[in-house]
Amino acid sequence: MSDSQGNAASKALSDEELADLVASTDTGARGVSGSIGVLLAAVAFVWSLFQLWIASPLPFLAQSGLGLPVVLNNTETRSIHLAFALFLAFTAFPAPGKPRAGSLMQRLASGLIVGLALILLGLLMAGLLGSEASIGGALAGLVSEPRYFAPALALLLVCLATAEKARDRVPLLDWVLALGGAFCGAYLYLFYAALTGRPGLPTWYDLTIAGIGLVMLLEATRRSLGPPLMIVALVFLAYVFFGNSPVFPEVIQWKGASVERAMSHMYLTTEGVFGVALGVSSSFVFLFVLFGSLLDKGGAGNYFIKLAFALLGHLRGGPAKAAVLASAMTGLISGSSIANVVTTGTFTIPLMRRVGFTPERAGAVEVGSSVNGQIMPPVMGAAAFLMVEYVGISYAEVVKHAFLPAAISYIALLYLVHLEALKQQMQALPKSVVHPLKAQLLRTGIIVSSIFILAGVTYYGLRGIQALVGDVAWLPVVLILGAIYLGLIWLAARDPDLQMDDPDAKVVKLPVAGEVVRTGLYYLLPIVVLVWFLMVELKSPGLSAFWATTLMIVILLTQRPLKAFFRGTGSEIAQQSLQGVGDLVAGMIAGARNMIGIAVATAAAGIIVGTVTLTGIGQVMAEFVEFISGGSLMLILVFTALISLILGMGLPTTANYIVVSSLMAPVVVELGAANGLIVPLIAVHLFVFYYGIMADVTPPVGLASFAAAAVSGGDPIRTGFTAFFYSLRTVILPFLFIFNTDLLLIDVDLTGAILIFIKATIAMLIFAAATQGYFFARSRIWESAVLLLVAFTLFRPGYWLDQVQPPFDAIPAAQVFDAIESKPEEAQIRLRLEGPDFQNFDEIRSLTLAFDIGPPDGGAARLEAATGLALALEDGQLIALDEPLPGAPNEAQWREFDFYGDTPVTVTEVLVPAERLPKEVFYIPALLLLVLVILVQRRRATVPAF
Repeated sequence: MSDSQGNAASKALSDEELADLVASTDTGARGVSGSIGVLLAAVAFVWSLFQLWIASPLPFLAQSGLGLPVVLNNTETRSIHLAFALFLAFTAFPAPGKPRAGSLMQRLASGLIVGLALILLGLLMAGLLGSEASIGGALAGLVSEPRYFAPALALLLVCLATAEKARDRVPLLDWVLALGGAFCGAYLYLFYAALTGRPGLPTWYDLTIAGIGLVMLLEATRRSLGPPLMIVALVFLAYVFFGNSPVFPEVIQWKGASVERAMSHMYLTTEGVFGVALGVSSSFVFLFVLFGSLLDKGGAGNYFIKLAFALLGHLRGGPAKAAVLASAMTGLISGSSIANVVTTGTFTIPLMRRVGFTPERAGAVEVGSSVNGQIMPPVMGAAAFLMVEYVGISYAEVVKHAFLPAAISYIALLYLVHLEALKQQMQALPKSVVHPLKAQLLRTGIIVSSIFILAGVTYYGLRGIQALVGDVAWLPVVLILGAIYLGLIWLAARDPDLQMDDPDAKVVKLPVAGEVVRTGLYYLLPIVVLVWFLMVELKSPGLSAFWATTLMIVILLTQRPLKAFFRGTGSEIAQQSLQGVGDLVAGMIAGARNMIGIAVATAAAGIIVGTVTLTGIGQVMAEFVEFISGGSLMLILVFTALISLILGMGLPTTANYIVVSSLMAPVVVELGAANGLIVPLIAVHLFVFYYGIMADVTPPVGLASFAAAAVSGGDPIRTGFTAFFYSLRTVILPFLFIFNTDLLLIDVDLTGAILIFIKATIAMLIFAAATQGYFFARSRIWESAVLLLVAFTLFRPGYWLDQVQPPFDAIPAAQVFDAIESKPEEAQIRLRLEGPDFQNFDEIRSLTLAFDIGPPDGGAARLEAATGLALALEDGQLIALDEPLPGAPNEAQWREFDFYGDTPVTVTEVLVPAERLPKEVFYIPALLLLVLVILVQRRRATVPAF
């Protein structure tokens, strides 16, 4: 080990410090023992029970069977969900900063003095910066109604000035904030009948609670997630009140809102804090986080790590490859990239360093694989569940669209690690049992075939049972599942329970794959149940996660005593049963604590969403971004990526996704249509999702990189840059699937999906080789450039075809209907429209829109079905007879035209798909170039490529 490595290693954190790092970012750094600790654990446990109750069919059975009013609506559920989150945020997360000296009264006095000074300074600055009609006028309105904002403002100032950082106890002020936050969070539930009885007419009490509740939420956000999200929310709130100020650019100014309207919109309706994001958190996300927590407590995390090392640890650079596979599997049980890094990294990083990786490279591999765990179906990050509501598709569709890019990304990362091992001529760890190559291939073939056969038997068997017994099919299915579980537990009991090895030991013995597989096959049962309900039965994510979690609860309670029974140690059954109960309770508590930050983040992000719906800033942003980009879709995508990366430096992935998708997703879709490109909404949302995740990698604030550096002892910034370099495949993928939606399996059959997977995987492997500067040997600059060209061509051959043959033909207006009638169903057309602007009748605006033609029909009927426009030929021109009905394609763009003026809206150009060569013809020169590079590099190769 070099001196630099030795010095770096000395900076590595201990296990206790790493656990504290995860706690401070995910579950809360405050550890309280004694009766108070038991009380806080009980609150977290009850939160998990509440979420299981509302997700189950039990409330409906109790209501119908016993007549109990136990079914809660969405608003009531969200309110209780936030109440739990706020209470635990103030009790689990200490105030930031250093412990404050002095008595509570002294700190209160100083807080009030600071508060008074800030108010006076704010009024002075308002007078200096704004006119009477802008900031000054708005502040004057606030001052005239101090009863609405004074309590909240005073509370905010007291929180900032008197909060005491204490990690081993809960200070008195935090108890007050916790109880007050819980009351404000539960306000919509406690007074639901009164609030619905006077919609739009809030009382003084309602508005006061709303103001205090917002402050409580912002302070909880500051504690659990840091200042960035709180600051972003405050900026949007400032825009609500002072949107007409000259401080804001004229293009985004608006008239501003009164306190009553703003508070009512943000807190007393489901448009702001209690909006869709918090609803998804309470309905879907909690159960998936709880499911992952229970899997982890049951031992699945250790099982996945050991299995990855058993399968890949013996290969060249094996620990790094095992880290990639382990992190992909650990993504099932951890929605946090930081927790994933620390969980798998404490074992994988030391072993990676042993075979030759530097601390920074070892940490970067772990970061790249752990962060991508959030994009790997079937259980993705919390933002994926928000797509269900924002895009309006099922979670099964989200999984379908996200699967191929995620799989390609992980395969490319495995290959990238392999190339790194070849460059450094790393050695493999010794394999415990060595089999001949033919035997290994035979075993692999048998395993893969068995998986496919088992999947087919499961699918057709369950379908057959459903067809035979109908509504009571659940009973034989439960009995069969129970029998399978008992069989797998019996199989696991034949071997000792898995124990995590010491990665720093002098001799590391890789586990035997067959032995490891047997010990944890039953962990796959709840995952199979989850996938079955999600992808086959097409149930809601919440209900699917509920049944999977229910099975996991059964496993936690029974796995230990059943193993004791099958091992013949009957005297230990009682003790093992108690340990199982302890595992369940610990998993329920951990799941709730893991949800604190997510629940608070979705609630705080509701402020941003509420601002968008209240002010209309979304449409204004579309015009503003279109102006600064010059209408270029590529520039818009670059801006969106940069915004996601910048915001993601301080915001968690979920909040970042909510903010950027709310503002930018409609803009990208509109500008894509204006440029003649149909960009599916899911593609834009996945684009934002990917770049929000990449913010955990990107320096200078990439939290996952800092966590990996804490494990490896390497430099955090260098680790972050290396991780970003390793993640270039993830950076480029979103741009590729925007312009080639086949990667998202949109309108692609099974055969097409297989071909796309093969082509895209080859292209991504070539891209990885180009960026690594190594293929069969170290690459020269021209060779890397050629590999990049080949990869781009395989990903998007249509680009080169567009340069040779135009994709569309312009047709005269008189021939439009005949030309469209003869086109195939999958074809697209472009229409260029001109007409008077709806806002300024004297201005003529033009717009190009793209449409799918759709099923065969008469030319005129087919065109109207595709566009929503009723068109007629008049004097050689195509005239729009009427405004399209609501729900028509590109409805937002139609609103920009005045269809009822003296000047008609006309179609000035119609473009239909041209007859041209298949785009795949460009694969030929690309593959020839690839063969050329291979032949040249084979002459210089010094080590085998595999």
